[in-house]
Amino acid sequence: MGIQQTHERKKARGWRRILKQVGKGGTRPRLQSLIQRSLRFFAALLGLGLLGCLVLRSGPGAVWKQLQTVGWGFALVILLGGFSQLAKTCAWRQAFTCDISALSWSRSFVAQLISDGIGQFGVAGKVVGEGTRISLLGRAVPLSNALSAGAIDGALHSFSAAVVTVLGITAILMIGPVSVRWRVYAALLIAVLVSAVILAAVALRNRWQLVGHATRAIGRLPRLHTWVSDKQPIIDSAEDNLLSFRDQAPAAFWATLIFNLLWHMLAVLEVYIILRFMGAGFSVGGAFIVESLTKVINLVGALNPGNFGTYEGGSMLIARMFGVTSTTGLTLALCRRARTVFWAGVGAMCMIVMKKAEAPRTTAAKLDPAVEPSHGK
Repeated sequence: MGIQQTHERKKARGWRRILKQVGKGGTRPRLQSLIQRSLRFFAALLGLGLLGCLVLRSGPGAVWKQLQTVGWGFALVILLGGFSQLAKTCAWRQAFTCDISALSWSRSFVAQLISDGIGQFGVAGKVVGEGTRISLLGRAVPLSNALSAGAIDGALHSFSAAVVTVLGITAILMIGPVSVRWRVYAALLIAVLVSAVILAAVALRNRWQLVGHATRAIGRLPRLHTWVSDKQPIIDSAEDNLLSFRDQAPAAFWATLIFNLLWHMLAVLEVYIILRFMGAGFSVGGAFIVESLTKVINLVGALNPGNFGTYEGGSMLIARMFGVTSTTGLTLALCRRARTVFWAGVGAMCMIVMKKAEAPRTTAAKLDPAVEPSHGK
């Protein structure tokens, strides 16, 4: 009996020791990461299910007929998508504050295509996509400058997107038959976006480190202190470069902003071409409003990996607001998603070709140190 009780106490102590190790972080981070990935996968699966339901509800035959009416216009959509990616690449290259003569246009373009393709998978996708875009630069650009350029380009892109959204929603409130309830929602959204734009402009002019102060406030939380403290120097450096970018390189600042605005205008033209080929009878102004409302849908669906289902459903609602069939909105969303998939595939193939071309040079560089001693002898 005494031996059995002693054995049970030792067993209990062993379990307590294991539980303490788990609580200290041995297994908990892995478990949390697994749970997060499972939730994202489940959300993406639900989104795909919602997309399938929308297609079935609209009728696969009706959707296919609408796609056929677009016809060769889809080639124009693909071409416009390429010009959009080129404009975004130009905006990104203008944001660098260092010498980028060693960074080729082809590598920049491929990195942008890969980043945009990964960025379609929600907030996490944008973070991973930006990291991938930076990693594809290799040693052509210092890491600190690459991070700063990404922050500058992203901030000006968000700023221009907010401006386009405010203008589009204001236009629909002025000319569209919108109910009182939706007018209130739209007015609240406009107030929030306009406040954000004004705050960003004032912060840029006065060099207020809003993001740095916000992350420091978040870092005071016990569970986030270690994670935030590790990232704080990078955040401060990127924000400082962003705030000083307009004064140090005004021409590059305005060029980055103009190229981002061009990206949005090309998106409006894309909407106009697709709707015109489907015979929806939209003007350029109507396409501008549709694009601005689509940006709201993208903002709402950012938490949904891939924005599957929510993007298509939102496009159907927008189409109904303009008095056209929901199938038209669904077809519009499918055409634009197909364009995204096409250019993401082009980027992936180009990256594979580049990696294969660089493999012999990388191997030779690794072998050089081993060969040099023999020359010395």
